[in-house]
Amino acid sequence: MKIFNTKDSSFQKEFDELLQRGKMDIDGVSSTVKTLLDEIKESGNSALKEHISKFDRWTPTEDSDLEVSIDDMKRAYDNIDSKLRDALHLAYDRIESYHQKLMPKSWFDFEKNGNMLGQKVTPVDRAGLYIPGGKAAYPSSLLMNAIPAIVAGVEEIVVCTPAPDNELNELLLSACHLCGVKRVFKVGGASAIGAMAYGTETIPKVDVITGPGNIFVATAKKLVYGEVNIDMIAGPSEIGILADSSAREDYLAIDLLSQAEHDEMASSILITTDSSLATRVETKIEEFLSKLSREDIARKSIEDRGAIIVTDTMDRAVSLMNEIAPEHLEVVTKNPMDLLSKIKHAGAIFLGEYTPEPIGDYIAGPNHTLPTGGTAKFYSPLSVDNFLKKSSIISMSQQGLNEIGEECAMIANVEGLTAHEESVRIRLNFL
Repeated sequence: MKIFNTKDSSFQKEFDELLQRGKMDIDGVSSTVKTLLDEIKESGNSALKEHISKFDRWTPTEDSDLEVSIDDMKRAYDNIDSKLRDALHLAYDRIESYHQKLMPKSWFDFEKNGNMLGQKVTPVDRAGLYIPGGKAAYPSSLLMNAIPAIVAGVEEIVVCTPAPDNELNELLLSACHLCGVKRVFKVGGASAIGAMAYGTETIPKVDVITGPGNIFVATAKKLVYGEVNIDMIAGPSEIGILADSSAREDYLAIDLLSQAEHDEMASSILITTDSSLATRVETKIEEFLSKLSREDIARKSIEDRGAIIVTDTMDRAVSLMNEIAPEHLEVVTKNPMDLLSKIKHAGAIFLGEYTPEPIGDYIAGPNHTLPTGGTAKFYSPLSVDNFLKKSSIISMSQQGLNEIGEECAMIANVEGLTAHEESVRIRLNFL
């Protein structure tokens, strides 16, 4: 793992390269993805079946083969270990409680002259969730995407997940049952995004698509945006850590690796004011690597996209981290709250040595679907807002229109929109 010092003459060049971490070559796959989307749009289920046969190594014969039965989801839920079931329920309750606090309310403001202004908040009718699947277990991704939609009041939730060799993970199906999801389809990749965006004979068209995925999924979401809404264009996972001399090197090392084991493209960056700590963390990382089940993936991630930066001051460390704008940011300092007001850009912020990033992945409550690749500068975590829309409410009385109508008509006039102007003037001065 590379160690840099801000005093080094080459630091700025190295840091600029670090800011390009995990960039996805969306342009490189756009043509392929567009072809898949066009085929879904034109041929529906027929194209879906061809894509599944090509990419997932099984061929649905009937349209009904695409959908998972409610009975299968219930059976999976009933068959999982009771302690694991309890853990899923605990995660559900905490995620639900957190997102209920985020729920915006409709409001109405009545003025003395009889005018009324307001905002009406309503959920979308149907949400589409993309959940990575196959033999891998991602029940947490289902919970993190479905629960905000449920809290928002979405009437129908559609889930698409790939099923290589026609196999689905039982934990994912269990989480679907727990969330009350009734429509789950065995479709993955760009094909799933196209199916939810355009609709097929079996998969209904949705209003918004959320959920993580690979470069093909991310590209498909970008291409269908406008046909439907999307949450964000998410890239490889990442973690940033701010640490001072009070931090434990073993905590920092394993936390950096907790993201590195996700993906060879993941990035793990520690910025510290303690050069001795930097060296100790580097040593600990090597010790931990050999014990990981995904050692090869974590090692390539750490070697290619991992970094430790040593700075003179914590203010400089925070400034650099704000430029990085990491998906996950741990603050492991003696007084982490002192830095909170200085942190401007991060998807999720974890304060203190007993708040490792994985606690946020599964059970703390806030959403783990977060902006990556520096997009935390302008994106927010997935929340109920992604499943809601807001309508402005305006009601004018005759008196209220008389009070402001002339000014409105003047502005319309200077813009050369005479019908706009007359639409207001024709209603004025009738009291």
